[in-house]
Amino acid sequence: MTTLHDFTDPTTLTDDALRQHIAAELDRARQRTSALADAVDEQDLVSQHSPLMSPLVWDYAHIANQEEIWLVRDVGRHDAVRSDIDDMYDAFQNARADRPALPLLSPVQTRGYVAQVRDKVLDVLNSARLNADPLTQAGFAFGMVVQHEQQHDETMLATHQLRRTGPALHAPTPAPDRATGLPAEIFLPAGGFTMGTSTEAWALDNERPAHEVQVDAFFLDTTPVTNGQFAAFLDAGGYDDERWWSVGGWAHRHRANLSAPLFWFRNDNGDWYRRSFGTVLPVAADEPVVHVCYYEAEAYAAWAGRRLPTEAEWEKAARWDPDTQRSRRYPWGDADPTPVHANLGQQHLRPALAGSYPAGASPLGVHQLMGDVWEWTSSTLSAYPGFRPFPYDEYTKVFLGSDYRVLRGGSFGTDRAACRGTFRNWDYPIRRQIFAGFRTARNAGRA
Repeated sequence: MTTLHDFTDPTTLTDDALRQHIAAELDRARQRTSALADAVDEQDLVSQHSPLMSPLVWDYAHIANQEEIWLVRDVGRHDAVRSDIDDMYDAFQNARADRPALPLLSPVQTRGYVAQVRDKVLDVLNSARLNADPLTQAGFAFGMVVQHEQQHDETMLATHQLRRTGPALHAPTPAPDRATGLPAEIFLPAGGFTMGTSTEAWALDNERPAHEVQVDAFFLDTTPVTNGQFAAFLDAGGYDDERWWSVGGWAHRHRANLSAPLFWFRNDNGDWYRRSFGTVLPVAADEPVVHVCYYEAEAYAAWAGRRLPTEAEWEKAARWDPDTQRSRRYPWGDADPTPVHANLGQQHLRPALAGSYPAGASPLGVHQLMGDVWEWTSSTLSAYPGFRPFPYDEYTKVFLGSDYRVLRGGSFGTDRAACRGTFRNWDYPIRRQIFAGFRTARNAGRA
């Protein structure tokens, strides 16, 4: 019998234990979704707080619609609950900026639909034959739906950050153990490691299959780049010096009038402050910087005489164990995350100080690779050798190519169900509303 946060491998559970595990994960995700929606009034739910984001009520109903399609209809083979709204809640048919103009379900209708779908899903869970086909193997479809809901919960959290009214969410300031006296960077030797996975039961298609990757020796920042470090780039005129920016980055810096991380501003004394979930806070020098786009991260790295790590370098730092020569699920091992390992799951509404969570460090001593901030890498989204879209092209295949940059590691708003050493996130390099930061690297041959 496993305890909470131990490694629960769905492939090893009996059908009854697997059903219990799935039910618990579905409920945990729904509690978070409901809390995010219930924190604001109906006007806030239907308002669009930024053209980059949907109204919260759209996300809420979309979560249930995807749950209905995959679990009620596809797994359960039951009649549709509301097939008439499929097109309205299809993310590919409706751009975020256009969604407020749709005849969306009202908050009351949405809550009714969400509850109706969940009742039917639990009936399916109790009666469906698990491990009958690839979709139900180890409960995969249920795990995919859990991850989808948690991913949208993080999107809803980002929408909360964009609200201009007072605070609606509350959480304690992170205060974990913190290592001090850490080196600025860690050396990772050249050699191969296993990237991706062929065994993680609920891993998504872009994480598969496991394959060997050779990585040259490199150095990697011990912790993510902090606000204080990034402020030094600002003070040095980094946003006004074309030398540090790529061609695309410099064009975007002018087009978007970038001058500091999103939500930062100076007070009358010239001190940096930032808006955070309806409150105003001093910028904490030792916290990882957040709400920077890829181009800002790239420019900082160039200014510092460094570069952004590749996706393979990041995963090797996060998973490779030099003693066993194997790739772990997480930097600390194979066990699921706990609050001593990482800042995940919206337990806090900000990153923890650099050097926090020493229990979550990798074998070579790289800290905070999981949680706190998503980390930009220099890699575009590409398919692994042997990639097979599953169970639908629209999760990954349609995004492959040079338009997107890969982010790794999760943020304080990422749930443990949607975060592991192989998990891949991606976004346009101009995006700043996401909880993204970065760390830098350098080739081992440089002095």
